Amino acid sequence: MNLFMEFLLLLLIIIYSYIEAFVKLFIPVKRKSVSGELVLITGAGHGIGRLTAYEFANRQSRLVLWDINKHGIEETAAECRRLGAAAHAFVVDCSKREEIYSAAEKTTKAFLPAMMKNNHGHIVTVASVAGHLVASFMVTYCSSKFAAVGFHKALTQELSALGKDGIKTSCLCPVFINTGFVKNPSIRLMKVLEPEKVVNKLLEGILTNQKIIFVPSFLKICLIMENILPERVMAAVYKLQNTQFDAVVGYKNRVISD
Repeated sequence: MNLFMEFLLLLLIIIYSYIEAFVKLFIPVKRKSVSGELVLITGAGHGIGRLTAYEFANRQSRLVLWDINKHGIEETAAECRRLGAAAHAFVVDCSKREEIYSAAEKTTKAFLPAMMKNNHGHIVTVASVAGHLVASFMVTYCSSKFAAVGFHKALTQELSALGKDGIKTSCLCPVFINTGFVKNPSIRLMKVLEPEKVVNKLLEGILTNQKIIFVPSFLKICLIMENILPERVMAAVYKLQNTQFDAVVGYKNRVISD
């Protein structure tokens, strides 16, 4: 195909994509079923991971649960079984490579090859809006979340290049969540999120195959602003939102203000 025809095809794809997006504003997206699907959830012993496990349990998925906290992960598994789902709990410290590989021998490696072979599955990356927009005094955290978003995008592109269109990917990107990870966070223009709301948005995104799940959804507008507004304007916007929290790594017992 010559260059002119490739540009013409690109133009048609752009037009089709905008028409499709417009139509989806008025026609509800069909939600897929996850009943009987094998679901691996890391950090399932508490917080977002635990609530996500309960949501999948309510939908009768088969659950493989990882967490460093033995008591927490066993509690989650017990509740999932009470809800009628098959659940298998493993104590895994995801900061230790050997533990990940050991648990993977029992779980992940048993179904990831089948996922590729069958061209079927869904991979979810939990990141943050901090993987797109930054905050002062959170350099390490923002860097790790930019890496998570980059992993999601690269994986999505690689699956596309391999023709594995049956394997879907999603990336969760919320603002501050009331889980205690960051102490007393506040943002002038947004509310700190409750875990239940984030999990509801996550499940909605998974069931409708959303690529990036922003919570709240208007954060995508902020991302557009970041890409088109001058640097001085964005600095004023960051100052206006007045992000604050009591402590972060390396800044204990201090109030941090953006």
